[in-house]
Amino acid sequence: MSQVLIENSDALCIITLNRPDKRNALNDELVEALKAALRAADGDDGVKCIVLRGAGKDFCSGADLSALQKIANASHEENLQDARSLGELYKLIRSVRQPVIAAVKGRALAGGCGLAMACDLIVAEANARFGFPEVKIGFVPAMVTAIVRRNMSERRAFATLTLGEEMSAQELLTAGIVHVVATDEGGEPDFESTLGAVAERYAKLSASAVQMTKRLLYDIDTLTFEAAIEHGAQVNAAARMTEDCQKGVARFLEK
Repeated sequence: MSQVLIENSDALCIITLNRPDKRNALNDELVEALKAALRAADGDDGVKCIVLRGAGKDFCSGADLSALQKIANASHEENLQDARSLGELYKLIRSVRQPVIAAVKGRALAGGCGLAMACDLIVAEANARFGFPEVKIGFVPAMVTAIVRRNMSERRAFATLTLGEEMSAQELLTAGIVHVVATDEGGEPDFESTLGAVAERYAKLSASAVQMTKRLLYDIDTLTFEAAIEHGAQVNAAARMTEDCQKGVARFLEK
């Protein structure tokens, strides 16, 4: 069985973690398959948006039992390489050109919660649960700390990473982490239509404008204010030369 399923529909690429019997827990094969799928989508000019989701009831429960056994028996160098591999996946989500939406149903825990937060947007089912329970087994949620710190205030990040408590989709919506929570209609979460509406918006927008904005946003992370403004000026000038911008301005002036 393939660890990852890939479906391309119009301008949308849906990447599905396909280990439902293991709650889509992360292992070496799944991490590498996700990287390959993301790189393939990044190289496809027809893809305007990427959706990352889990098969079955849960998004991703973190590392699986075999991965934990591997950690327990590995050397420091082996553990370092393993941690870097997961870190590469998180970084890759930011580096691909297209916006990446985490479609979270059920649980997104530990590395799975980090995977969701590494995405550009999170669309969550009303009953979705998030959290970093690693501290309960004496483990440090180290690979997700840089992501959590960029998503939350310092104090909120500290509590999130050290208490090991689960958080609801509504809590993270209020905190500005989740973009939208699916509404209940007829007693059932209207998750698919909510997710589809967000993804379809990107399908209708200028690919170059969205991609350049994504790159600019993350590139200015470590810049001073002055350097960030100058970088923005460079991107602004480059954007004006794109076909999408020139056609858009022409249409606006014709009105």
